[in-house]
Amino acid sequence: QVQLVESGGGLVQAGGSLRLSCAASGRTFSSYDMGWFRQAPGKEREFVASMRSGGSTYYADSVKGRFTISRDNAKNTVYLQMKSLKPEDTAVYYCAAALSTYDYRLSRQYEYWGQGTQVTVSS
Repeated sequence: QVQLVESGGGLVQAGGSLRLSCAASGRTFSSYDMGWFRQAPGKEREFVASMRSGGSTYYADSVKGRFTISRDNAKNTVYLQMKSLKPEDTAVYYCAAALSTYDYRLSRQYEYWGQGTQVTVSS
């Protein structure tokens, strides 16, 4: 059982940076695969980045080279460092955890979800 809480969202101008955090409470997620998804109003939830428990990372093409996912198992926390932000990055960002993922891009692969944090990028 994992409970996730995202933080770090906010308002930023295009070209700026933000770092999102996802903290687990109630249980460590050191053995879990972790993912970041985002959803803009009227659009489907979109895969952003993921990190397997062993440390392998994966990124959507739209954020590759700009976003970096990392995790600190000792703190039960996963991060998403976002730089060179674009208006198209505006969305609610969600943290997710799974015991095991077969296709990390699919939201249904993840059992646990945070409440989301809003990221707004102005042009």
